[in-house]
Amino acid sequence: MTENRSKKAIIVGGGVGGLAAAATLRKVGLEVEVWERARELRAGTTAVSFMCNAVSAMHTLGIRLEDELAARGRVFESLDFRTRKGRLIRSVDFREFARRQDAPSFAVHRADLQAALLAAAGPDLRIELGAVATGFRITDAGVQVDFADGRRATGDLLIGADGFHSAIRRQLIGTEGVRDGGYVCWLATVPFEHPRFVPGYAAHYWGAGERFGLADIGNGRAYWWGTKNTAPGQSASADVKAEVERVFSGWAPEVPAVIRRTPAESIVTVRAQDRPFRDTWGTGPVTLLGDAAHPMLVSLGQGAAMAVEDAAVLAQQVAAQPDVEQGLRGYEAARIPRTRIMVEASYALSQVEQLEGPIKHRMRALYFKFTRESKFAEQNAGVLMFPAPEPPVLASAR
Repeated sequence: MTENRSKKAIIVGGGVGGLAAAATLRKVGLEVEVWERARELRAGTTAVSFMCNAVSAMHTLGIRLEDELAARGRVFESLDFRTRKGRLIRSVDFREFARRQDAPSFAVHRADLQAALLAAAGPDLRIELGAVATGFRITDAGVQVDFADGRRATGDLLIGADGFHSAIRRQLIGTEGVRDGGYVCWLATVPFEHPRFVPGYAAHYWGAGERFGLADIGNGRAYWWGTKNTAPGQSASADVKAEVERVFSGWAPEVPAVIRRTPAESIVTVRAQDRPFRDTWGTGPVTLLGDAAHPMLVSLGQGAAMAVEDAAVLAQQVAAQPDVEQGLRGYEAARIPRTRIMVEASYALSQVEQLEGPIKHRMRALYFKFTRESKFAEQNAGVLMFPAPEPPVLASAR
């Protein structure tokens, strides 16, 4: 790898992607500053699936997150697909992918994942909070980023890791629309006990135009999410918890039980949206990463993992190439084909998962029940292996 100790990276965004990039870039010798718009480094109240491909990607740089994640979250080895009443449709096993990569999959609270990435980045990582980026300027010396409160950052390269509403992306691409997934999502984490909720439990329950997910995230906590088809712009209920309880009334007993256990103020409501995929992520010493580059719907459960894969490849390319711009273009060339497929596969799978109508609903269940195991293994290998075989297509992990 080329020596990079004299280079300085400015990362805008202190979420999963930004912190992963901080860890990987520091690993290859760059000086790193993270600039985060929030006034404190909070990770929100929800959780993520952090799949074995993300863990494996960090291994390529000698970064092992397993001990931290195992202590804070929960390893899960399979995912059950169930009817709304709880009858098993199919169980998808991830153990072979974990074995092949020496990298388990985790269900983990966002705060716990954030803590693991901060530990990997090192205690002396510089993080500037309350920093709302207003724009950047490419200079002879590299790049300059301005912030709303008058602060300014300068460096050799700029990584826009500032999420779905990225200010860096907006300057690069301009104002753009969103692609609506056709449904709303409710999400929460809560302490929970139930006879079916055994250690490592992870399940999706399928209704008609409605879904529910329930996962053990360790230390006696559950992560749950629910979806319902709604038209774009439809007004949200004034009483979110009552609406969620109504939608999932009569489902498998553990579903209404975990909703009842959840305080109303802990339920997060988000619209399912992504953006049209872009083939250009940067210019000069500037590029994008994670949701700022390739926002995707949640059906593959790969949002966090794709950001971490980005971070690993970014560091490898910057370290291997003779100058910053070549490194960033090499990173983009390596990541755009895979992330394009993942964005489109996530969108397509979400449309299947949200099907309404008794006939479509029945056909979906029959397909998942009777499709050959080898076909599911091939599909999931394209998603869950890093580096991925060609090509990844629809898979069943979230």
